[in-house]
Amino acid sequence: MAFPIRSPWQPLDQRSSTALSAALALSLPVDRRQSPTALSVQRGVRRLFAELGHVTIPEFTLANGRRADLIALGICGKLTIIEIKSSVADFRADRKWPNYRDFCDRFYFAVPETLPVDILPDDTGLIVADAFGAEILRAPPEHPLAGARRKAVTLRFAHAAAGLLHALADPGSIREGAL
Repeated sequence: MAFPIRSPWQPLDQRSSTALSAALALSLPVDRRQSPTALSVQRGVRRLFAELGHVTIPEFTLANGRRADLIALGICGKLTIIEIKSSVADFRADRKWPNYRDFCDRFYFAVPETLPVDILPDDTGLIVADAFGAEILRAPPEHPLAGARRKAVTLRFAHAAAGLLHALADPGSIREGAL
């Protein structure tokens, strides 16, 4: 009895529905450190950057130990850090954001439409977002990274992205905080 040879590139309707269902069931755990407003802004910003051809990672740890709310990598290799502020108090309490500029080509603040944007610095990019999308209101100034720093941040990005894929594929295999 001969078995037909199946290509992995067959249309979805010809693949195993069990494998597809399993893949769709995979998801990362919700980050409980973020407020619902911040998570909504993050979702909208990630959608915007995906439309622009960038890939993003939330809660990205930089070499200096700081954690960027969101980092995006463009197809051309440009790195963008997006700092999410959900309230005036959140913005006023955070004075570490200037340290992020050493690790990106562009820096944005992303805020909900309820936050008054006049409190944000003029020398940063500005995005207004909700859970369904986002809009860039002000482009940031470019400050290109040096080649060695770009390579280091890009390698860290690749490692973090691979770690997230590993965690999705085998949730119990990586101990808490290892990535």
